[in-house]
Amino acid sequence: MSTRHNFIIAIDGFSSCGKSTLAKALAKKLKFAFIDSGAMYRAVTLYFIRHHIALDDQQAIDNALNDIHIDFIPNALKTEIHLNDEDISEEIRQMYISDKVSEVSAIKAVRTAMVAQQQKLGSRRNIIMDGRDIGTTVFPDADLKIFMTADPKVRAARRYLELTEKGEDVTLEEVVENLANRDRIDSTRAESPLRQAEDAIVLDNSNLTPEQQLNFVEEEYLKIKAARIQA
Repeated sequence: MSTRHNFIIAIDGFSSCGKSTLAKALAKKLKFAFIDSGAMYRAVTLYFIRHHIALDDQQAIDNALNDIHIDFIPNALKTEIHLNDEDISEEIRQMYISDKVSEVSAIKAVRTAMVAQQQKLGSRRNIIMDGRDIGTTVFPDADLKIFMTADPKVRAARRYLELTEKGEDVTLEEVVENLANRDRIDSTRAESPLRQAEDAIVLDNSNLTPEQQLNFVEEEYLKIKAARIQA
């Protein structure tokens, strides 16, 4: 059992499984802080693209990481992600970022820098963090670990709908290819690959509504909370 006084919920899983949607809803309901680790890697990707950082230039990468400052700013409607004081919440969801983020995330120096920031964010507050390696690398002692998955066709359809609703000119075939490539990179990378923690609870949401998913995880949280009180 963790000796921390704060409670950490780690939500890992494949791209476009609705991890962030679930994490945001759960954070709101439990009044926890929500930290979107994937958004942090997207922010780094955006910085690299803007500054033409070659992914094989270690010195340039190290210098860039020293200049990257990421923060989460809550407002009345949502939590904004800021890169060096600029709100990039919408920009990082564009397809050109999605096409590069897994490559950037696979770089050891990038992951080391982001994990350090994530661990600092979760050192004192009750938090929910979603990503690929939260329960295995960032917070291996998380109080509750959820591993999300869904049928690839369902994931692609969800992502396609999300992008087209934002006005992106993209085909379903492009989305399917993008997700397959991201799955391959995320699962086979040498540095903190995507994998299910041994003590994680699997949530296959292929046929579940957002409300059903929220209730599922809340029930698991309440079980742990009740067990602690009894202990």
